[in-house]
This record gives sequence, C-alpha cells and structure tokens, in this order.
Amino acid sequence: MLLGVMSDTHDDMESIRKAVDFFNSKKVRMVLHAGDLVSPFTFEALNLLEADFAGIFGNNDGDRLLLHQKSGGRLFSQPHILELDGRRLVLVHEPRVVEELAASGRFDAVIYGHLHRPDIRREKGKGALILSPGKVARLHKGESTAALLDTGTMEAEIFRL
Repeated sequence: MLLGVMSDTHDDMESIRKAVDFFNSKKVRMVLHAGDLVSPFTFEALNLLEADFAGIFGNNDGDRLLLHQKSGGRLFSQPHILELDGRRLVLVHEPRVVEELAASGRFDAVIYGHLHRPDIRREKGKGALILSPGKVARLHKGESTAALLDTGTMEAEIFRL
C-alpha cells in the first residue's frame, strides 16, 4: 500500500493544496499527518484528498474540538497507533521518544514531525523505519516536503513540493 506522509502544514493553504495534488497524482491509499495542522479551515484543502486520512494533534494546533470535527473524527492524540497492510505504525509529533519507540520492536515504522526536517533512517540500521516527512508549510528555513511510504517494502522517499 502506498501512503502519503505529511506534517507541519501550519495553515499554508497553497502548500497543502500542492501536497494534496501530489498525493492524488500518486494515487496513495492513505495520508498520514504528523501534527501541526493549526486551524480547522485546512480541511477545505485536505478534504480534496482521494485517499483515507488520519492524523495527530501537534503542539500548535488551536481549536482541537473543531479540528477533530472537521477531520470527520480522523485526528487523534499522540501517540496514535495504526495497523495498515499488516504493518504496525505509530504517529507522534515531537521526536523525544522516536528512538525508544523504534527500538521497542513493536512497530514497523515510527513517523514524527515538529522539527521541520526530513528524516529517513532505520533504528540501528535494521529495525523500525524512522520517518519525518519534513514540513509542508513554507515557513522558516528549508523546503516544503512530504513523503511516500510503501508498506510492502517499508521504503520511504522524501519529495519536494
């Protein structure tokens, strides 16, 4: 299964639309968001996804009740554990426990956000995949990025939007 992975959209509607268009063009089956959507109106663009969606709240998300409602109940507190295509994934926003989660042996992938930097690596070179898609928003330094994750091979790739 091909998954789209995004994080830190921070209300940047133009970049969110680019990410949605990118994921739709790749025909991903599900999009995961690792937090910091910020405002409920971001679902005006996110609801154009031609895929399922699940995400978590980040440290900058404001009206969590309305965000949860606009998401159709598809935004969760962290950590959020999912099983997709026989793979066990966990979503967190802040990276403080990423290595411990990856080393636990309980997950095939640990997905995080917050740092606004792309990151793809394996725990000790062979364990769980650790993935940060970077940031969709154009704020601060760095590029607007997202990731694709193939659950069949557990390989991920970062894409500039």
